[in-house]
Amino acid sequence: MDDFPKFREFNTGEFISNSGVSPDLPSIEVGEGIGGLLISILLWIAMSIIMFALLILLETVFWVSIFIILAMLYWVFFRALKFVFSKSKDTKGNIGISALYSLVYTVLYTGWIFGIVYLSELLVKI
Repeated sequence: MDDFPKFREFNTGEFISNSGVSPDLPSIEVGEGIGGLLISILLWIAMSIIMFALLILLETVFWVSIFIILAMLYWVFFRALKFVFSKSKDTKGNIGISALYSLVYTVLYTGWIFGIVYLSELLVKI
């Protein structure tokens, strides 16, 4: 079955209008003269401070999320190692059962992380 679109028949004019009308963006009219110049400078300083604060907030959120992900992986790794080493008496000399244990623990301990990500994606779409 061929469900791929026909790219040769693609026409950009169907999706992008060429009307020449720009969208209505909000603007602040500050007037002319020295008063307008001073208000423009004050607005420029205020927007710079707001953007700086938003960048600091974004950086904080980024580093906290990196820390949480690294802590989660650290916990998963050492928890899985604990379980693998607890089964060492059962698997000594048997590479097959040892590989089976390691595969099961790998799937279990990484599967729940993927499950959390999948559920969060489902909740975001709702």
